[in-house]
This record gives sequence, structure tokens and C-alpha cells, in this order.
Amino acid sequence: MQEAEKIWMNGSLVDWHDAKVHVLSHGLHYGSSVFEGIRAYDAEGGVAVFRLDDHLARLERSAAQYFMEVPFPREEMRQGVHGVISSNGLGACYIRPIVLRGYGVMGLHPLEAPVDVSIAAWVWGAYLGEDGLRNGIDTKVSSWRRIGNNTIPATAKAGGQYLNSILAKIETHKAGYAEAILLNEQGMVADGSGENIFVVKDGLISTPPLSAAILEGITRNSIMEIARAEGYDVVERDLARSELYNADEVFMTGTAAEVCPIRSVDDHVIGPPGPITRRLQEVFEDAVHGRDPRWSQWLDYVTAPAPAG
Repeated sequence: MQEAEKIWMNGSLVDWHDAKVHVLSHGLHYGSSVFEGIRAYDAEGGVAVFRLDDHLARLERSAAQYFMEVPFPREEMRQGVHGVISSNGLGACYIRPIVLRGYGVMGLHPLEAPVDVSIAAWVWGAYLGEDGLRNGIDTKVSSWRRIGNNTIPATAKAGGQYLNSILAKIETHKAGYAEAILLNEQGMVADGSGENIFVVKDGLISTPPLSAAILEGITRNSIMEIARAEGYDVVERDLARSELYNADEVFMTGTAAEVCPIRSVDDHVIGPPGPITRRLQEVFEDAVHGRDPRWSQWLDYVTAPAPAG
């Protein structure tokens, strides 16, 4: 990890190495935390955070599903994001807000635990590698199934839930693949370990629905909007594993991964990135860098000065 200088903690900026929580914090023991992954880009008009309000709204929804109230209003969180970026002198960067139950109680009844909030930002390149973005990645379907909607709220971006993804990531990494694909409890395609999945067949773009126990991805939503604006048909439907093997194109989307082509699944070769994937990559890149006015509403430019900390 490439360290920065400051982290926003509960309303104030602190030095990176002083951003600490107690070892008996509830979130550390039980995974009672929710978080977001957000990117800022060096856009045409300055440093711009991509869909910041949508990310903060999802953070609030995730917290609400676990009966955690975010103790700062959304506008203050927004200013915290801006402050972290500007105080660290960052341009393009990755931003990680986290809301966690802190120190004060132990045990499975968490409601009396204090709720702490932190926002960090640092430089982080392509999650699946620059070569992966250009040429695609090799993936494997994991033996671990995606957590079900009736097991845990799959649409929440909560810390403890990612143990599911960690197991899948380790398994497929040890087998020599760049990323995992998880099926849900019904055996249908769900997510990657940290990405949503799209399949292209005969010009039609398909992606699993929210009912398939997927995360409601913000990049996923962006690509669906972009694809429809570009004249492509997009449907949300259940996808069988075999459809990955027989697809014309497959790609993943996520804040960290952006739009990443898949060149093989379980050693079934799909091929180099196809024309639809390439076009969606291009438009997405133009959108996040402020080069396409159709998507200017997605950019929140960092203009606020760093708050005193």
C-alpha cells in the first residue's frame, strides 16, 4: 500500500500512522463494519470523485441494514472525502470510508457500541493489473458459493461478509488464476470476489439480477446506463455457468477493477477483449475523466480546502 499523510477520523484529520482503533473494537472481532471503495480521477476540470453521493448513499444503506447509524451527515462525509484528497495533495486515488462498531462492548448484541467513521485515500492503480485491463484476465469458478440473501444481506457492503470473497480469492489465486467467480446457492452466476459480471452473446449484454445475491455495484449501474445510451440492449437475468464458457465476451466491473475483460473461465478460452467490452471501456474512461458531457453529473470535483485537523 502506498501511504499518504492524513486520514479523516470522526471529523478530524490525523497523521496516517496515528489512525488507530482499540484492539477490542467490536468490528475487529465480529466484522461489524461497512465500507465503500471510491475512486477519484485526474479529470479535465480537476480532481473529480466518481459518483461520490451514490457511494455515500450506499454506505448509509449498508449501515442501516446492520442497525448502525452513520454519525455524520452525508455532506460532512462528502467534505471529509474532499479534505482527505486535498490535504494529502492527491490526484487520481482510491478512497476508503469505513463505518465500524468501536470499543465499548463485547458480545453479539452490538447496539450499545460506539460507531466510528474513518476516511482514507491513497494511490492505487488497476486492481487486476494494467495488462488485465488491456488483454483480459483468466478466471476460475470457485468452489465457495456466494452468501445468500436469506443468510446475510448480500446487498450490504459489510466487512464480515468479505470472508466469503477472501476464501474464493485465495482458492483461485493458489490455482494460478487472476480472479474468482462465485455461483450463488442456486448454482447461478453471482459475482467475482469483488466485482460484478457481464456476459455478451449475439450483441445482447446480460448481467445477474440483484436477486442472485450480488452486490448492487455502482460501476455496474454506470456500465448499464452507458451501454443503453450507446444503443446496446442490456438485461438482468439469471446466468448459468455454461453461459460464461459460450459467451462472445465476458467482463467484470467494480470501483477497483473498473471495466476488466475476461479472456478465459475455467480454461475455456473466450478470446481477447471484444468490441463491445472495448467500447464500454472507452466510454467509461471518457466519463470518469470528464471528457464526455453526457456523464458530467457523475463527477464531484474536489474544490474544498482541507479542514483543520
